[in-house]
Amino acid sequence: MPLTPEQTAEIEAARANPRPTLRAVSEGMEAHLYRAHPVLDHGFIRVIDYMGDDSAIVQAARVSYGAGTKHVQNDEGLIRYLMRHWHSTPFEMCEIKLHVKLPVFVARQWIRHRTANVNEYSARYSILDREFYIPEPAQLAAQSTVNNQGRGEVLTGEESARVLAMLKSDAAQMYDHYEAMLSQDGQQGLARELARMNLPMNIYTQWYWKTDLHNLFHFLRLRADPHAQYEIRVYAEAIAACVRDWVPLAFGAFEDYRMGGVTLSSKAIAVLKRRLAGEAVTQEASGMSKGEWREFVEVWG
Repeated sequence: MPLTPEQTAEIEAARANPRPTLRAVSEGMEAHLYRAHPVLDHGFIRVIDYMGDDSAIVQAARVSYGAGTKHVQNDEGLIRYLMRHWHSTPFEMCEIKLHVKLPVFVARQWIRHRTANVNEYSARYSILDREFYIPEPAQLAAQSTVNNQGRGEVLTGEESARVLAMLKSDAAQMYDHYEAMLSQDGQQGLARELARMNLPMNIYTQWYWKTDLHNLFHFLRLRADPHAQYEIRVYAEAIAACVRDWVPLAFGAFEDYRMGGVTLSSKAIAVLKRRLAGEAVTQEASGMSKGEWREFVEVWG
């Protein structure tokens, strides 16, 4: 269960106490504020706070461009122009703070996005809960034979059951030892900061993660991509659903130009021009590596 009854009651109490404000408010994001969106078996994401909306992006851009722009382009057109031409600072005017509960191995992948402020639950001061990420059978896959970072065929039958049993038993045993090392029964007990080193990577941690919209879009472009690891992708997809309601114009442009767009190398452009001219081009004649050619064919056939 992602939330305890006490946490649920706390969220409902916060949502039941709205306050008047003069700040810009996104009605779409207000619907998400404080609520927990379940992710994986024990995880969640919650929007704790946010700043700005689509109008904040437009306002910042028009300050930098000077007077008169507003009469030339509407808000959506301006936002799409900014996204299309890779402008960044106007999108940095919006910020979001999230409360995330996630497996440690996902957190270690996530933290590589260094353009955020993070405060993580400390196992030096507190004892971690007995909660582990155990994949659904459909997520137990073999190593990909073509992608060193990806998954291949899903494990089935006895092999799937064997792996699942090991994941469960190893996590349980490690936590048992963790508790035993912390025990005060007839002994002093090991310090929490040392006992934690024996815990598995699939145990859950929590943090507050604050970032601006520009860097959040970069995170979503990489982590909500179908090629991203499943366990971090589902978090990115849950966040994306909130962002879509928060800044619908900016998110629409992001989907169009980033998630749905393709960046072409000069070699790929040359191949497309030759194809349009009716020429059949092979990988050898393209000048691309096998990996580049495979990715090119996936998009263009």
